[in-house]
Amino acid sequence: MTIQSVNKLTAIAIFDIDGVIRDVGGSYRRALADTVEHLTDGAYRPSQDDIDVLKAEGVWNNDWEASQEMVFRYFEAHETEMPATQDTIWRDAAGRGGVAIAYDKLVAFFQSRYRGTDPNQFTGYICQEPLLVELEYFDQLTEAKIGWGFFSGATRQSASYVLEKRLGLQAPVLVAMEDAPGKPDPTGLFAAIAQLESPNSKIPVLYVGDTVADMYAVVNARRQQGDRPWIAVGILPPHVQETESSRQQYLTTLKQAGADVVFSNVQELTPSAIAQLVLQTE
Repeated sequence: MTIQSVNKLTAIAIFDIDGVIRDVGGSYRRALADTVEHLTDGAYRPSQDDIDVLKAEGVWNNDWEASQEMVFRYFEAHETEMPATQDTIWRDAAGRGGVAIAYDKLVAFFQSRYRGTDPNQFTGYICQEPLLVELEYFDQLTEAKIGWGFFSGATRQSASYVLEKRLGLQAPVLVAMEDAPGKPDPTGLFAAIAQLESPNSKIPVLYVGDTVADMYAVVNARRQQGDRPWIAVGILPPHVQETESSRQQYLTTLKQAGADVVFSNVQELTPSAIAQLVLQTE
């Protein structure tokens, strides 16, 4: 999707990737659980619910940082237990929970699970991610004069892999981890929008995500740029749809964080649904 004249666009939709475009329950989240389990010497492996509780705080969009935080919290709750003897984590009176963590080595372990150990190609959990959208969906948006792009906390390499190699998009607008501060900071959202519209345009923008941090990003964007309509679209990730209770709980969490509407799958956000949401902002 390249820049278009504001006169040709009716709205702009910017998408998160993880939990919206691809199912990361068995990849990013599995790597997070592996990392926490490894650094607690097998004493604690967070469940999907544990991860959801942390993510609901709205500031742990980066899964490397989320892994570190969960390790710290474990040792804060179990200060009498010695951590594993390894060069990634060690006893440190000044550290949280009495331990210190070598963050670069935490990231390396996480990536060895998620990306794989082959430096030349993906071989890890990333290869097993189910897609949650079809290529034709974006053709429908384009035909309806809806600009679209992506703002994700994933690395550019990972995001490009799923968008271009797996999904088949051609050089889409993408603002990734390396390009902007993490959510809920809306800087990356603004950067994606700027690549799709003419300067000083104020057409409606929808941001589509699956976490509290995604919804907070829209809330913060609205505070900083209140002269255009902003619409926060929540998507229920697959893992919370396994039971009705978890589905309803997660839906409520997204709504409380600022979601204007919540869908079970991103493809339910059709051009007509977008048109209706935009109409409601007028």
